[in-house]
Amino acid sequence: MFEKIMVPVDLQHVDKLERSLEIAATLAKKWHATLHFVTVAGRVPNRAAKTPEEHARNLAKFAEEQGEKHGVPTASLTKDSTDVTVELEKKLLEAADDIGADLIVTASHVPGVADKLHLIPSHSGELASKAKCSVFVLRGDVM
Repeated sequence: MFEKIMVPVDLQHVDKLERSLEIAATLAKKWHATLHFVTVAGRVPNRAAKTPEEHARNLAKFAEEQGEKHGVPTASLTKDSTDVTVELEKKLLEAADDIGADLIVTASHVPGVADKLHLIPSHSGELASKAKCSVFVLRGDVM
């Protein structure tokens, strides 16, 4: 049913993605699919990496570790961005098309007051409404 499962990852918040990573791996095992870990990297240094090139290396290492941990094939893709906040959904949708993803498994946050007031964007909601493939949004994790 699924061959290519895309999993957006923010390497600065991997500790909050455990649930979505476990579910994505379970689906990949069930369908003998490849997990494609995707991140959008900006030019500004952060806790995950000082450069986009380092970010790509770190994501590749993360994907390899996840593959070994869960016993599934993995791949990684880093999309460069001049402004991650503005371009996140666009870059993730591009990545889904580049990969040919037939499912996106993404984490979201628990809705709160800021969501009701539309103060913060729903990245997962945007993916779900605009992606060409199915999107599985897991509430409770942070993306």
